[in-house]
Amino acid sequence: MTRIMVRPIASPLTLGFLALAVGTFTIAGAELHWIAAAQDGYAGLAVLAFTFPLQVIASIYGFLARDTIAGTGMGLLAGAWLVIGSLTFLGHPGRPSGALGLILLGVATTVLVPTVVGVASKPLASLVMAGAALRFYLTGAYEMSGGTAWK
Repeated sequence: MTRIMVRPIASPLTLGFLALAVGTFTIAGAELHWIAAAQDGYAGLAVLAFTFPLQVIASIYGFLARDTIAGTGMGLLAGAWLVIGSLTFLGHPGRPSGALGLILLGVATTVLVPTVVGVASKPLASLVMAGAALRFYLTGAYEMSGGTAWK
């Protein structure tokens, strides 16, 4: 008889969701002009240096823990923050970006997959990911249209 022992790994969702909160707060602050438009690039760089790597780590540990909800959700969010950070860093301060709008709409839609799949087993995680999807939909609509009502 062969036994396979799997080393327990803590859930990566706490790390991933706290990184999501910091990234969302930082980019929302830039979008709402809590900082000067000339500093938007710094907000993008901060997201690249902080939020993106922490969500990548959360995604990897999610898959290592055989938690496809956490691994997939955090991986999609990590990719989103890589793009958000990059386009904010390289973009034109204070102006909407259609390219960013498209990626946000795409990420919002794909994040709904682990959200729906995880409703029964991880209702709180699904609720947080649904909130992230809603935020990305609204921000994507603003970036695509430039209309201040979406802001």
